[in-house]
Amino acid sequence: MNLKETCQKIEPLDAAAMEQARRNWDGVAKPLHSLGKLEDLLVQIAGITGSAQIDLSRKAVVALCADNGVVAEGVTQCGQEVTALVAESFAKGTTPVCRMAQVAGADILPVDIGLCRAVNEPGVLRWAVRRGTANLANEPAMSRAEAVQAIETGIALVKECKDKGYRLLATGEMGIGNTTTSSAVTAVLLGAPVEQVTGRGAGLSTAGLERKRAVISRAIALHQPDPNDSIDVLAKVGGLDLAGMVGLYLGGAVYHVPVVMDGFIAGAAALAAVRLCPAVRDYLIPSHQSSEPAVQLLMDELGLSPVLRAEMCLGEGTGAVALMPLLDMALAVYRDTPSFGEMHMEAYTEQV
Repeated sequence: MNLKETCQKIEPLDAAAMEQARRNWDGVAKPLHSLGKLEDLLVQIAGITGSAQIDLSRKAVVALCADNGVVAEGVTQCGQEVTALVAESFAKGTTPVCRMAQVAGADILPVDIGLCRAVNEPGVLRWAVRRGTANLANEPAMSRAEAVQAIETGIALVKECKDKGYRLLATGEMGIGNTTTSSAVTAVLLGAPVEQVTGRGAGLSTAGLERKRAVISRAIALHQPDPNDSIDVLAKVGGLDLAGMVGLYLGGAVYHVPVVMDGFIAGAAALAAVRLCPAVRDYLIPSHQSSEPAVQLLMDELGLSPVLRAEMCLGEGTGAVALMPLLDMALAVYRDTPSFGEMHMEAYTEQV
């Protein structure tokens, strides 16, 4: 399915399933709406899947791994070789998100969507569009066709996951330099000052932060990405992991698979996805409020309110995975708690 066909197939959330889920919640023997956002999330998931019989039994983190040529400008604390090393570690199950996913009962699916060095570690899925992006300080990060291919790769990954029985996905990523690309994409799409949306990433010094901001400003001025064209923005100043994540959101919407957002990088991709296909917005499931400076701006623009506020900024999908146990706990209450009738209790009613 190509990109245009995907956008045309995205439907509104299933209102009947959501209404049934609300009625199910109201029948649980507890005060009405007392689990707050957790109730809302399950209602949303019912709308996404088209059923109030919610199944989150198989979960996975789709970790998109890609390199960014802008690393050559000294905008990161470590070198580009780290991206491939961490991708291999995803497959070995040794990174922080792997440990968290084990607790959450989720699989890790590392995807080479654009590593500079191909990795041969078993378990790394090979979907590379190209071997890393170009240095956006000097030339567009990729061609428009490559950006579209990366988005369509994300869509295809969701279909493959659904066919394998996964019922809940989380966005993950690994790409040295990808807070630089995310800040560039965010600045263009929001029309915001680069200084307002660019943070220290993985621990830059003050001098490094200033260099990072200067590189982004120079790239935007050089390439003039069109803020009304997400694909143009992704191609000129984005990254393959970001473009692939846009595809994950689109795929989640068209294939009715809930996709949990991670933090800043996931938020930048989510905004690009919504600008490309506005119907995606209702399918977005935010997890946490990252400590990166642009996150609140992105959430406000998207009209989203994350559940967790733990000042995390690790990436990899760790924030999205942290939400999964809360969803499981909410589902246990929703599915297994007795009703008022079964408890021989008078039901709560709405009070005005």
